[in-house]
Amino acid sequence: MTNRLQHGFTLVELMIVVAIVAILASIAYPSYTQQVRKGRRVDAKSAILELAAREEKFFATNNQYSLSGTALNYGSDFPISLITGGNTSYALNITQATVSDYTITATPVGDQVADACNTFVFNNFGVQSNRTAGGSANTTTGCW
Repeated sequence: MTNRLQHGFTLVELMIVVAIVAILASIAYPSYTQQVRKGRRVDAKSAILELAAREEKFFATNNQYSLSGTALNYGSDFPISLITGGNTSYALNITQATVSDYTITATPVGDQVADACNTFVFNNFGVQSNRTAGGSANTTTGCW
C-alpha cells in the first residue's frame, strides 16, 4: 500500500474559520456604521456653515436674509438634499421669523436617522445646537 498525502481542510476546520470571521464581523460592523454616521455629521455641519456664509453675504448686499435657495446660488429651493456617498443623509432647510434672522436645520434622512446627534440647528447669532426628532433639545455631547 502507498501512503497518500492529504491536502486541504476538513469541514470542521472550515466551520471554525467561518465562526471566527462571523464573530469579528459582528464586532466590526457596528463600529464601522457609527464612524460612517460620524463622517456624515461633518458633511452636515460644513453644509450648514456654508449656507450661513451665503446668508451673510446676501444680507450684506440686500440688508435682509433670504429663504430662497436660488437667491443663495443653490440649484433649487429648500429643502436641499445633502448627498453623502451616493445617498441622501440630511435635508438642509432654512426658516425665518423676520427678514433680519434665520435658522438653519439639517435633519437626518435614511440611515442617518439612527445617529445620536439627530438634527443640527444653527441661527444668525451663531448659536449651534441639536434637537431630537420630537423637536426638544438634544443633550448628546460631542455633536458640534
